[in-house]
Amino acid sequence: MKNNFRKILLISIIISVFAAITSCQKDGASDRFKNLTDNIWLSDSLLVNGQDASGGGQILEPFRGEAIFKKDGTGTFGNFAGTWRFAQNETELVIESPGLPLPLSTRIHELTAKSLKVSTSFPNPENLASPLQIRLTFKAK
Repeated sequence: MKNNFRKILLISIIISVFAAITSCQKDGASDRFKNLTDNIWLSDSLLVNGQDASGGGQILEPFRGEAIFKKDGTGTFGNFAGTWRFAQNETELVIESPGLPLPLSTRIHELTAKSLKVSTSFPNPENLASPLQIRLTFKAK
């Protein structure tokens, strides 16, 4: 009888510890992932070499509007549809789309529940020796 009591007590302790551990674990998604995917982002400023480039016919006009980063790694980015992923320990954001000539790899400067700011260098078709310095900022909708 004493042995049965010990077995029941041991099993109860193991179940309690397991339940406590699993209830305290996060769902595996980082804060950055949640901030990025829990929002619809509206373009705020789209700059090339410090100048607004979001107007009609300008290089960043296709990025104007909403950006949606879905949890499955797909999304829409202005007029582009494609995939996204984090890189370099979630300090970079890489966007790929058939509409882009090459993957857009950006450095994340800020990613909160309300603000997304990224920058990148992109080949300048008019002067390959001087890449374009691009900065994109978004606000949560």
